[in-house]
Parts: sequence; structure tokens; C-alpha cells
Amino acid sequence: MAVAENTNRSVFGIHGVTGMLIATVLLLSILAFLTMWGIKVQQASATKAYDPTPITSNLENVKADSKDNAKFAFVDAK
Repeated sequence: MAVAENTNRSVFGIHGVTGMLIATVLLLSILAFLTMWGIKVQQASATKAYDPTPITSNLENVKADSKDNAKFAFVDAK
């Protein structure tokens, strides 16, 4: 039984150069999105500084095992 030659080849097919370019553009767009998102988060964190007052103001009321500890937990900046 002879092996048939694959004559259905294409350099610019989805598995060739075109596929490589699609993968590269996709990865670069994901990188750009995550970079911009990280910059926005960093800018938001820089302008809305964290206020540790609810935690450090009155630690005497914090019990070792109590549901009331939620009011002393970290809260997002407003």
C-alpha cells in the first residue's frame, strides 16, 4: 500500500503563517488589555488611598471568635 502525498498544502492556511499571525495578534491584544486594566487599577488605588482607621481605631472589642469582627474587616476605598 503506497502512501499518498499530501497535495493540499498551503503556507498561508490557518495552520501556517495566517494562524501564527492570528495567535500573535490575539496574545498582543490580551497583553494590551491586561496592561491597561492594571494601569487603571493602580491609578484608582493611588487616588483613593486606603484608610486603616476602622481596624486600628478600637481593637479591644475584637474577639477571637465572633461574627462582630466583620465591622473591623478591611473595606474597599470609597
